Amino acid sequence: MAEIGKFNTLPVTKQVAFGVYVDGGELGEILLPRLEVPANCKVGDTVEVFLYHDSEDRPIATTRRPRAQVGQCVSLSVVQVNHAGAFLDWGLPKDLLVPFSEQRVPMREESSYVVYVYLDKPSGRIAATSRLDAWLSEDGTSFEPMQPVNLLVCGRTDLGYKAVVNQTHLGLIFKTEVLQPLRVGQKLKGFIRRIREDGRIDLCLQLQGQAVRDDLGEKILAHLRANDGVSSLCDHSSPDDIYAVYKVSKGNYKKAIGTLLKKKQIAIHPDHIQLII
Repeated sequence: MAEIGKFNTLPVTKQVAFGVYVDGGELGEILLPRLEVPANCKVGDTVEVFLYHDSEDRPIATTRRPRAQVGQCVSLSVVQVNHAGAFLDWGLPKDLLVPFSEQRVPMREESSYVVYVYLDKPSGRIAATSRLDAWLSEDGTSFEPMQPVNLLVCGRTDLGYKAVVNQTHLGLIFKTEVLQPLRVGQKLKGFIRRIREDGRIDLCLQLQGQAVRDDLGEKILAHLRANDGVSSLCDHSSPDDIYAVYKVSKGNYKKAIGTLLKKKQIAIHPDHIQLII
């Protein structure tokens, strides 16, 4: 069955001067405007289209790809605020509405917010909300510690940053886990650090442990081999310089070079480290 707010692969049922109609099932025949019809498209072909409502609230199809579909979180910018709410640019001719009641904080034009896209059941229209906790779970018992996840930073707190986890959950990245400033709307890879007793999710951006340090050690050796056996990154280097090369904390870097020193693979000098051949 065809779904509003999502991508659908639908058969073409009719060709007209201003486009083609696709079979929307219970939604009836839905127009795909002429300028968006694929070349050589004919009756009986199937096309992948996104379904939404036009300015007159009629279902309409498009081959354009909005920045999100129903059931997803995304960072979008506000293009207008009026008596109905805030309107977001999501890549389609008709902007996406966030009603005032669905704004966690009042939205302002030219600012960006992380929102969840949903289908308003009473009206059947697509809308968005910044009240993410009403749609996303904070119970992380389905995850495992150290599991890799996709993150979308959605807010800041006194403790750190809140993030959307795999588009389905909310978790927290503590300040101590952050080596570089994060921004709301930023996408990044991360890991489940732990699941608290209350089920809430703590996140981290780097794994810890000997296996991780061994992997970092191999990267350090490869870097040395590629640079005539010498690197200026040492005990006295700044965390920013180390992060720029290896994307790890200074603490993890020092542990890794300490392991290499014990294995007699490198020598550590006051202003550089050197590969021992």
